[in-house]
Amino acid sequence: MIAETGLAALWLAAGLAAYQVFLMVLALRSSVEVARPMRGVAVAQGMLTLIAFAMLLLVFARSDMSVSLVFANSNSAKPFIYKVAGAWGNHEGSMLMWVTILAIAGAFVAFFSRRTGERTLAAALGSQAILALGFYAFLLFASNPFARLFPAPPDGQGLNPLLQDPGLAFHPPTLYLGYVGLSVAFSFAVGALLTGEVDARLARAMRPWVLGAWILLTLGITAGSYWAYYELGWGGYWFWDPVENASLMPWLAATALLHSINVLAARGALKAWTMMLAVIAFSMSMVGTFLVRSGILTSVHAFAIDPERGTFLLALLAIYVGAAFILFAWRGASLKEGAPFELVSRESGLVVNNLLLSVILGIVFLGTLYPLFVEALTAEKLSVGAPYFNAVAGPLALVLALLVGIGPLLSWRRERRPVLRQLKVPALVCVGALVITVIVAPGIGILPRAGFTVAGFLLAASALPLANRNPFRAPLATWGMVVAHFGIAVALAGMAANAAFSSERLAIAQLGEALSVGPWQVELVSVTPTAGKNWTAIEGELRASRGSGPITLTPETLYYSAAPTETIRRAGNILHADVDVQAGNPLQLLTNHRGLELTLPGQPDVLPVTAAAVSRPSVRTRFGHPVRRCFEHLDGVRAPVAPAGLGDLSQHSFSG
Repeated sequence: MIAETGLAALWLAAGLAAYQVFLMVLALRSSVEVARPMRGVAVAQGMLTLIAFAMLLLVFARSDMSVSLVFANSNSAKPFIYKVAGAWGNHEGSMLMWVTILAIAGAFVAFFSRRTGERTLAAALGSQAILALGFYAFLLFASNPFARLFPAPPDGQGLNPLLQDPGLAFHPPTLYLGYVGLSVAFSFAVGALLTGEVDARLARAMRPWVLGAWILLTLGITAGSYWAYYELGWGGYWFWDPVENASLMPWLAATALLHSINVLAARGALKAWTMMLAVIAFSMSMVGTFLVRSGILTSVHAFAIDPERGTFLLALLAIYVGAAFILFAWRGASLKEGAPFELVSRESGLVVNNLLLSVILGIVFLGTLYPLFVEALTAEKLSVGAPYFNAVAGPLALVLALLVGIGPLLSWRRERRPVLRQLKVPALVCVGALVITVIVAPGIGILPRAGFTVAGFLLAASALPLANRNPFRAPLATWGMVVAHFGIAVALAGMAANAAFSSERLAIAQLGEALSVGPWQVELVSVTPTAGKNWTAIEGELRASRGSGPITLTPETLYYSAAPTETIRRAGNILHADVDVQAGNPLQLLTNHRGLELTLPGQPDVLPVTAAAVSRPSVRTRFGHPVRRCFEHLDGVRAPVAPAGLGDLSQHSFSG
């Protein structure tokens, strides 16, 4: 009865969402007081969806194979953490998590929001209910997570090995929380456009949700990037995969929205900008949902390949986004802006910031979706990769980073102070960084060199808002701005180092043989079998050294027998984070005793520092079959399919 309880809770929640929409219409068309009953309905709806999601977690935890979703995505031999996390490691479960967070967010808005007018709050809660109602319909009619199997099979097929990682417990929920924060901003914007109450009170009500969404999206994207780095063996922090871009686009829109909301809250200006960005930010979340779950993309990140579900999601996307833009076109022109401001002012700086972020968003959107449009019209497959995004968006991002260092120093409305005098130290650091790169690395490209230079400027400029004041008495918002901008500078330096100093090399290693990569000596010591709770593996032992004591690394190729699949496991050392290793195909390792295939990229590593990165020379080692993926993504060169014998690969040579 657990699954049936969850399904019943979903139906009841959908009914309450429909009633909530009815109350919104009643509030907008009459003077009837509906705010209090609407709050109760929203809280009850959130509790029912939470019950439904708890029931799904329970059937996964108990390995109830009579539930089709559990059979397809779990196995009784799995560790408990992956049984529970497997509840959202699939299409239906992830959508139930989405709508659960959506409904709970609506309950929190109903329970805690006191900063907006009653009519605007009723309209916002009704808009949130309309969003939830569409996803309830999707779950109940197209993606039932509680569907039964008769008779129940003895055991399940198991979870995708790539998802049997602690990242599954953190990455998707964090992103969903960020997406839902943007849904609340969207609902507030729609409600305010319906009632005409776009003011500073609305901005102050939206700001905590947008700030929370931005922080969670930043954490989720960073965690997903690191997960892909060590699990998939791409050899980098970002590959511009379409599904990666699907999470980046809402982040860009949320960044612009966060700055615009601050202007609306402080000065009563940029009302139309703020409403439009709220609509765009959630629209990008919907686009990402469609891309990941429609089957239109072939990606390791995608959940579904069912075109019928894709059509349903496309219809929801068209209804929600289309209606919101029509509403903005109808009511946006009537919004009265606040006090005017001059060209040199903080407001102008934030407008330019929003324009640049919007242009970068458009570039990513075009590069992600253009191949899909071409394929739909001509059946021709196109690939838009890193060269396009780096060449087009990179220079704009550098200009934006420069403005990020200058904007916080400007005054509201009109700047009368000599701002350029405050930039002496950042300018000196900028010139110093340029000179150092010319001396130390004269052969690097223009874009990486510019990245180091701008990063030096921003590192120094980000601390200027704390200059000439007691930092312990500075507002928390100022500290947040300083830390965020400092993080951007460090991330920019890491990206520049990655672009400037990356290289790869292919070699064949014999047992006992040492290979040189940069300052490192890497020796293959042994290859041995090992086993875990629900897998067996072939484990390699390598020793890496660079003048000091050796580091032992033990990468593995894991074989999951529940649904016969295999994956690789990276090995690294937290004290020497510039060395990591990945293993390959166990059949090749067992049947070919002549040596071991190694890919040895000398590449800067990326370490999280205040949501940013630092860089230093590194060694990454892979051996076995998965090295083919690395070749496929190396400077756009596609390698031939790996032959059956490892030794056969010695005739090929790749570098980048």
